[in-house]
Amino acid sequence: MTHTHRTLLLNPTITSRSSARFPLSLLNLAASIDRTGSSRIIDGNVDRDIVGETLRAMEMEHFDAVGVSVMGGPQIAPSIAVSRAVRERYPNTPIIWGGYFPTLYTDTALSAPYVDYAIRGQGEESLPELLKTLHDPSEANLGRIGGLSWKRGDEHVHNANRRFSLGDNGLVLPYEKLGDPSRYLARTFLGRRTAAHQAAIGCRFRCTFCGVAAMFGGTTALPTATRLERELSYLKYELGADSIQFFDHNFFDREVDMIPLLEVMAKLEMPWWCYARADALLNLSESTWKLVRKSRLRMAYIGAESPSGAMLKEIRKGTRPDQTLEVAELCRRNGVIPELSFMVAPPVNTVQETEHTFEFIRELKRINPASEIIVYIYTPLPESSKHEKDRGKRASMPLLDLHGEPVVFPASPEEWMQPQWVDYACHADAPWLTDDLRQHIRDFVTVLRCRFPTVQDLRSPPWAKRSLSAIAAWRYRHRRYDRPWELNLANRLVRLRMPQVSGL
Repeated sequence: MTHTHRTLLLNPTITSRSSARFPLSLLNLAASIDRTGSSRIIDGNVDRDIVGETLRAMEMEHFDAVGVSVMGGPQIAPSIAVSRAVRERYPNTPIIWGGYFPTLYTDTALSAPYVDYAIRGQGEESLPELLKTLHDPSEANLGRIGGLSWKRGDEHVHNANRRFSLGDNGLVLPYEKLGDPSRYLARTFLGRRTAAHQAAIGCRFRCTFCGVAAMFGGTTALPTATRLERELSYLKYELGADSIQFFDHNFFDREVDMIPLLEVMAKLEMPWWCYARADALLNLSESTWKLVRKSRLRMAYIGAESPSGAMLKEIRKGTRPDQTLEVAELCRRNGVIPELSFMVAPPVNTVQETEHTFEFIRELKRINPASEIIVYIYTPLPESSKHEKDRGKRASMPLLDLHGEPVVFPASPEEWMQPQWVDYACHADAPWLTDDLRQHIRDFVTVLRCRFPTVQDLRSPPWAKRSLSAIAAWRYRHRRYDRPWELNLANRLVRLRMPQVSGL
């Protein structure tokens, strides 16, 4: 008889239980694995003891392999903990890392004794192929699997990249593997039962700081309208979702391709949030904007990044500062809130670029006061983490620390656990920031978010938000950002929501 492989898929803890959303990557992997084998999912965002839950599951049944989905930042520590525990208790069970971290830092992941294989990029085809070969992991068998990296003694072998696809297998994702899927529906400003979904994968653009560009190399795949309607109808009519948060890397692509998808959204009329680009939104015709309005798009997260044309060119953004201003006004006219993100404190002209960005943000708020602003630190990917198409294409800005020494990136997963590197991965800090500038950025963000509390904050009472806005008004008006002690004190009581940390 042919052995049917069984796989344990893990999503290590990365957020609070209340912020847990569908682990979409593992649901897609499970759908692929289950065609020829079977799988079980443990989500550490819901099952908080990821190590204990994993070991209990492995005690109760046999698994041929353990797959761990790993992002950088706060998910590194629990990923290491659960992998170490599995290796210690079940030393012969293969451990496979997939997701952004092993894609961007493949050799770093494989350097760990508790990682046997790393899958780069999309895993829906690579992982099932690997599972089929585990009974005979010969070099010949392993070498044929696209997107796989593996160990040959002390050597790391990186197979050729695999072209990714978004095929329609006619199935709805296996939400039942999550136990009660309705516990993933959250109350947000979009609705009482917001569901997370991903329609398109990848992005056509190649921003130097973006993990999506490194993972997919400037390609994207959109779903058919039939697939989108089937999947959203399941969420709406079977699970009771009343709104959608799209995790698409870039929902709006070419207008001609978007119209069928927007027609589905207009038909379902579920308020939604998505990622978008300024140029894509500006290029939509009025008839398409009519569809957008009917579909009830509430907010679009737009990567503005910088008010500097030279900076946008340097990071290969492909947009211009004037387009950011235009899209803020366009969104205002169409009843869509633009959530605009900026990358401050680049390694060159650090202070000047930061101050320029602060002034640009003020201009945006004048044009569209409803604009939501997200401020991150610019932390580019190391050259080795870029997609192979983009390595060595152009001289990038030098990455030097405060002492003028080259920034040396971690060489092991454990080093990526260190607070300064967790912050780097989360665009929260960088080695070239002075203490004064770091504090100045924090103070500006404090004044800004108190003056203009986010509509995404459903926890803070309206009177508290109005009071904070009034207190912050004079500081914002006179640009008195530094040392906002009264706002910091008030924030201890009100605790305004920070979208850059908690999302929706």
